[in-house]
Amino acid sequence: MPHAVCWAAAPNLIWTMVVTNLVTFLSYLSICVTLLYLVSRTRRVIARDWAYFVVGFALFIVACGSTHLLEVITTWIPVFWIDAGTNVITALLSGYVAIMLIKRASAIGFAISDYADRLANAEEEKRAIEEKLLSARKLEDWSRLSTVIAHEIGNPLEAIQNMLYLITTDPESSPGSVELAEQAQQEVERVITISRSTLSFHRESKQPEMIDLRSVCESVRFLLQSIIDDKGIEFEIIGEGPFLIEAFPGETRQVILNLARNACEAISERGRGVSLSLSSALNGVELQIADEGIGISSATLSTLFEFGKTTKGDQGNGLGLWSVKQILSKHGGTISLASSSSSGTRFVLWWPENHPSMSQTGATAA
Repeated sequence: MPHAVCWAAAPNLIWTMVVTNLVTFLSYLSICVTLLYLVSRTRRVIARDWAYFVVGFALFIVACGSTHLLEVITTWIPVFWIDAGTNVITALLSGYVAIMLIKRASAIGFAISDYADRLANAEEEKRAIEEKLLSARKLEDWSRLSTVIAHEIGNPLEAIQNMLYLITTDPESSPGSVELAEQAQQEVERVITISRSTLSFHRESKQPEMIDLRSVCESVRFLLQSIIDDKGIEFEIIGEGPFLIEAFPGETRQVILNLARNACEAISERGRGVSLSLSSALNGVELQIADEGIGISSATLSTLFEFGKTTKGDQGNGLGLWSVKQILSKHGGTISLASSSSSGTRFVLWWPENHPSMSQTGATAA
């Protein structure tokens, strides 16, 4: 019989039942539509089985809502066979959703835990991103500053170079003075090259040429001789040359001089050594620069080659090792290091025999 007969005992509650069941049905229907909309918008990224699960859950929700709607209809119209059929469909969808949910319980639990971990680390990740943005801003500011510096020091350097040339060509100059002037002239040329490139490492006016890394190491030892003598460092170059590579001479000397100077500065006791070991490697030359200094802390190793990072505190600007990494990358080489407080620091550099630009030129010509 219609439910209205049953509600005759409390007729004042019939409309309460009608309104609440209609609100429940409309809410369930809106949830179902929303879930189906989300599945349609995320079908490119959501897994197919998860899409089926969400669709099944949406249908289960609307089926539950339909039972509430039929509660209202059967109050006056006794279509209980439709009500029974709706309950059967709701029961089937309930079982399907329950089974699917049990199968996915572990995956859902992992996802929730992972999200909680990410949320806990959000502040740390934000701080890391801010540090990277700050480094990028420093790099941009330095690029602008280096352009101004290159313009301002270019003319004085060329004047010094001309005066050194006059000394080397003066017949009254002693052989020793001529040799020192030639060494100084080479260094002035290197400074001019660095200032013109303004740390961009992609504008070069000269082609790479064949150079001997052994000779470059010898010139670096000459430039560092005053530091070597003052600290009593045993500076050793190991390996009989020639060790020929195709590279830019100024930049190659800049890399070795930077690392060798750092190695000498890391020596705090007299009698400790710095070694530059050269050996032939696969399609290139391996150079190991080792010192018996105080080593580098493990916390610093991971960021050692980043722009603005330095181990020298206020005495460093964070450009030396960053520029070393950039130059080696441009030449197609690699660099790695190992360091400890007991054995010091060892940098391992690999220079390819042929510069990448020349290899590309040869391939194009072929």
